[in-house]
Amino acid sequence: MNPNGDGILLVDKPENWTSHDVCAYVRRRFAIKKVGHSGTLDPQATGLLVLLLGRATKLSMPLSSCDKEYLGVMELGIETDSHDRHGKVIAEAPWEHITLDEIRAKAAKEFTGEIIQIPPMVSALKHEGTRLYKLARQGKTVERKGRAVTVFEFHLEKKEGRFVNFFAHVSKGTYLRTLINDLGDALGCHAVLASLRRLRSGQFRLEQGVTLEELKNFTPEQLSGKIIPLSASIIDYANRNGSTPVQSKSF
Repeated sequence: MNPNGDGILLVDKPENWTSHDVCAYVRRRFAIKKVGHSGTLDPQATGLLVLLLGRATKLSMPLSSCDKEYLGVMELGIETDSHDRHGKVIAEAPWEHITLDEIRAKAAKEFTGEIIQIPPMVSALKHEGTRLYKLARQGKTVERKGRAVTVFEFHLEKKEGRFVNFFAHVSKGTYLRTLINDLGDALGCHAVLASLRRLRSGQFRLEQGVTLEELKNFTPEQLSGKIIPLSASIIDYANRNGSTPVQSKSF
């Protein structure tokens, strides 16, 4: 095992764990001084979390700038204050008349390609130095500026009752809960994000990852076998996706 714990560890994050929880667990379990990640997953979301160990934490910003792929489920007929199923229901509307073909047509026409999103109040963006989600917990709402993001693919795969399965390939900064909320508004029936699973982040894929249950029983040697070393190709990939070049010699 790399004595400094430097490298990338791909984890299949379970539901109800925050990204910070996963970092803290790996840090304590394997006595690695620095553990970060390259893109937050909401506590209710599951799937690929890219952990950065040791000196790899320097790659956090460039690696978080990559595109991502998700599988998810949207629920028609309700709107919540958080845009997902865990928030407070603030509106309801009939949904039974909406067909899968209608949803697909609306998604292709208005929510594919470059679009403008207004970040949700439950996001980690800051307003005057305070995270938006902290303001939301206080019952506050502040004005947010729209941001351009790109939805490369948005496939609505099947509909069962009020639930619709989808696949999305999106650019950095895209909020899936907002994408679903806005699609529901465009359909006139409201919609929330019911579940979400990240499949890919840049060049890293979920099938390369390890679960927390597996990590609980790992020896340091087994962990070593799962750590992706900081190769020149990874640094080059980070430089192609980030705004500030990373020098190989800094590692």
